[in-house]
Amino acid sequence: MKQKGKSDVGVALITGASGGLGLEFAKLFAEAGYNLILAARSGDKLSQVCAELSARYGVEAASYAVDLSSPEALERFISDISDIRIDYLVNNAGFGDTGYFHKKPWKVQQEMINLNILALSRLTHHCVQGMVQRGFGRILNIASTAAFQPSPFFNVYAATKSYVLSFTEALQVELAGTGVTATVSCPGPTETGFHTRAGSYKSRIMSMGLMSGEVVARKAYKAMMKGKTLVLHGFSNALLAFSIRLTPRSIAPKAAHYFMKHNDDAQ
Repeated sequence: MKQKGKSDVGVALITGASGGLGLEFAKLFAEAGYNLILAARSGDKLSQVCAELSARYGVEAASYAVDLSSPEALERFISDISDIRIDYLVNNAGFGDTGYFHKKPWKVQQEMINLNILALSRLTHHCVQGMVQRGFGRILNIASTAAFQPSPFFNVYAATKSYVLSFTEALQVELAGTGVTATVSCPGPTETGFHTRAGSYKSRIMSMGLMSGEVVARKAYKAMMKGKTLVLHGFSNALLAFSIRLTPRSIAPKAAHYFMKHNDDAQ
């Protein structure tokens, strides 16, 4: 990818960009004329996305087929992009897994922690240093409404998203005055492939309905560009996030368990 000059719009790195919210973010950046670095596990699909966006919007789009849950692959990816100036970072890649912790294979939990926490933190650390040196940058980390309370039956995922929320809010304060901002987006259930992989499509919370991935991405994109710290999606999700602060800690996990547990599940 050719490096742009200071007067040009810059380069956006988006993870998990082959589908779902990541693809919606890629479309928004391409529509605005930004060059793209797109990373995802599905190489063929990602290459097709890059070709389509380049043809439609006239931007440069480079695809990287990489499993960011592998620490070794993550470091190789960072080495591959080390010479590229990244002005916008969207840490969208992540996945969830429902079920009782003692019944779930550890390998899946480790991959989730690696992707949702390690990869996000490492990519942020890599990109933010150059952003601060240049005096400009925008970072968007995707968390979840699950970040606001412990969630039995969804416990590791919720814990990783609590990390993302806390990490981003703290980073935003640290970056004050640098020209770089950090935004965290906390969507509720959204129309993506997330719930199929997580196994949460049969949980009670799904009866509350799904938000449009396009709508969620556009709101988060606008918040990122404005340098806002936190974006919540929908009145009910905002109400839930703030009401948790007034809920006794002994009650919040039980309420979350009710909504995340499958209707037909038995311990």
